[in-house]
Amino acid sequence: MVLYFKDLKPADIQNYLQHAIAPRPICFASTIDKDGHVNLSPFSFFNLFSSNPPILIFSPARRVRDNTTKHTLENVMAIPEVVINICDYNMVQQVSLSSCEYPKTVDEFIKAGFTKEPSLLVKPPRVKESPVQLECKVIEVKSLGNEGGAGNLVIAEVLMMHINDAILNEDKTMIDQTKLQHIARLGGDWYCKVDSSNLFKVNKPNTQLGIGVDCLPESIRQSTILTGNNLAQLGNFKELSPVDPAFSNERLKNIILYYSIDPNEMEKELHYYAKELLDAGKVQEAWQVLLAAVN
Repeated sequence: MVLYFKDLKPADIQNYLQHAIAPRPICFASTIDKDGHVNLSPFSFFNLFSSNPPILIFSPARRVRDNTTKHTLENVMAIPEVVINICDYNMVQQVSLSSCEYPKTVDEFIKAGFTKEPSLLVKPPRVKESPVQLECKVIEVKSLGNEGGAGNLVIAEVLMMHINDAILNEDKTMIDQTKLQHIARLGGDWYCKVDSSNLFKVNKPNTQLGIGVDCLPESIRQSTILTGNNLAQLGNFKELSPVDPAFSNERLKNIILYYSIDPNEMEKELHYYAKELLDAGKVQEAWQVLLAAVN
């Protein structure tokens, strides 16, 4: 399928983009107008864009169906302050309920069953149930257009952060990612939950250059068994590791013993074994297995 956006209706463009560009973190924004009416609303056009200064941006876009603007946008234009409350799985149904288009004077805190917590530096209240709350001042609102679906970038500087102690690590110094069950938006009615069952780590080459996939031996690079992800794991080494004479195990010995008469079959079995190790994050062991195939 190839889509030319000039041929699509705005609602269709929005639908395709929101399904493809996901998951998106949720900005649960509490704002206040000049008359003291509080608004609470979620936005999935949201992310972190700078840490020094600490800048978050979210976009209360103009409604596609009728080109009207949202109360959140009107509020930050009048009172340039916002609390961005981070959402977790325990809040997801309430967060969704708060997105109903209630009249301006209706308090979504009450409608969705949330508890107001006074902020320390800004006027809008915090959501007590949120595990992380960020008090922000709005430094700019940038309109991206005047048609339905056009975004309005609310550029907010974080002034302070409140963290529930229950999601901290044992030392109480950092957030424990396994304790914070983020939720995120996908397309349509779909959401996703981040928890320990779907978390994984990727070793980042922050202080060293990986050799790259192009520097791997050709037999490894052209493997029909190893995936692109597997090759990148190997390419993240800062140098090609030599054969370790001390590395051996029964499975490796058996592969060499039973398949040595057919080098092609032996290479295939070694690649299958290496793939299992790579998928388990055991990169050094996988490399030693692959060296047996190369040598």
